[in-house]
Amino acid sequence: MQSQGTLGILIERTEMRGGYLLLKRCLDVVVSLSVLILLAPLFLILAVLIMLDSPGSPIFAQERVASVRRRGRQGHLGEMKTFTFYKFRTMYQDSDSGVHRKFTEAYINGDEKTLGLLQKTNAARECQYKIANDPRITRIGRLLRKTSMDELPQFWNILKGDMSLVGPRPPIPYEVEMYDTMHLNRLAAKPGLTGLWQVVARSSVSFEEMVRLDIQYAESQSLWLDLKILCKTPQAVFSGKGAR
Repeated sequence: MQSQGTLGILIERTEMRGGYLLLKRCLDVVVSLSVLILLAPLFLILAVLIMLDSPGSPIFAQERVASVRRRGRQGHLGEMKTFTFYKFRTMYQDSDSGVHRKFTEAYINGDEKTLGLLQKTNAARECQYKIANDPRITRIGRLLRKTSMDELPQFWNILKGDMSLVGPRPPIPYEVEMYDTMHLNRLAAKPGLTGLWQVVARSSVSFEEMVRLDIQYAESQSLWLDLKILCKTPQAVFSGKGAR
């Protein structure tokens, strides 16, 4: 059975194949190892700039969810499988996460009024579902987020096997606790550095649309689709849309 994919290509909906997963893992290892070696000088430069800009470690580590074991026939939330997720630090050390938690809850619930109040400014269409002009973000942090260079340490997560190059973005545990049964389906695929949502919409669509795109990817995974997404990722990054 085939259906028209969001990327404008035919996506064949088939069961996951062991050969595909092996090739996917090989691609992850080769690319992540190459990036970590080739960009080592850039990593060092960015680390120094971050520490010069504000006190604290240049690396931000956070618990993220890789998958959830459902409990009961209704698929209620059970045991979460988590891992340590790495980014270059873009916020001042010990910044309050309360604002993000409130924003996430409003985003998941489709509460446009609360989202608007938390934005405190008229956000551009392409980043209306991301906190704009966040005072917690440092000067160098704004540049890193704009260019997505803050995500570079996740190549270590990919090399370790916590993540893949392509897949849904891994959520924070308190986000998953707000999910309903259908939302948990976006965790069916291994989390990734980039994915269908990133190259199609990024921060310009509702939570329900993001979930739909992630589920579409989870149901339609193939090496061809992964390569298609990877090829479209640089355009999404360089456009800067939704990266605030």
